[in-house]
Amino acid sequence: MCKVESAREAIRRMERNAMRVLLVEDDRMIGDAVQTALRDASHAVDWVHDGAAALSAAASQSYDVMLLDLGLPRQDGFAVLRQLRQQGSALPLLIVTARDAVEDRIGGLDLGADDYLVKPFEMGELLARMRAVVRRKAGNANPVMSNGALFLDPSTREVTADGIATRLSAREFSLLHALLLRPGAILSRQELEDRIYGWNEEVESNAVEFLIHSIRKKLGAASIKNVRGLGWMVSKQD
Repeated sequence: MCKVESAREAIRRMERNAMRVLLVEDDRMIGDAVQTALRDASHAVDWVHDGAAALSAAASQSYDVMLLDLGLPRQDGFAVLRQLRQQGSALPLLIVTARDAVEDRIGGLDLGADDYLVKPFEMGELLARMRAVVRRKAGNANPVMSNGALFLDPSTREVTADGIATRLSAREFSLLHALLLRPGAILSRQELEDRIYGWNEEVESNAVEFLIHSIRKKLGAASIKNVRGLGWMVSKQD
């Protein structure tokens, strides 16, 4: 199982790149520890316990990355991975398993996994591998995100505007990260809430407006634009 104490320490030590994560793990103790650690790291997490549920969730919801165990009920991890790739899914996928045989590693990577991590593991390493997998899939080795005016660094959870670096809260970071993934695109309230909250997390009333107001106070009113009736965006600059 993962090391919960070291997970907490790793999260305090290194800041996070907010993602929506599909966790596929049938062991309740491991799943609970990983889900808690990921949420502490500002990620929105949906946790399912078998292969069939994993395929259903992946088909109905957009995720940044899947963490996939291999020894699953109903459909094992290899079957899930094979079906996803046969369907043309490019979802970044990290196998997280106790199986350490070279044949299993080769089989998982050849089926289309983006990385393979053996249990027990340090949460700091899992978080780093998740970020690396997502960056590679996006064709971007540089972790700093920008629209030309704002520069968001996941390693420090700081945003730089006009040469001034400002630290963001976990929720502020998650929201701005979602907007900077697609500069110039309008994201609705629902889309932003989906990026910030997992299935079992209560969505606070007016949370999006509150966070945007807070970010604007730190970065200026023009940092996030409201498109009346549609949502919010950050401008795409040359």
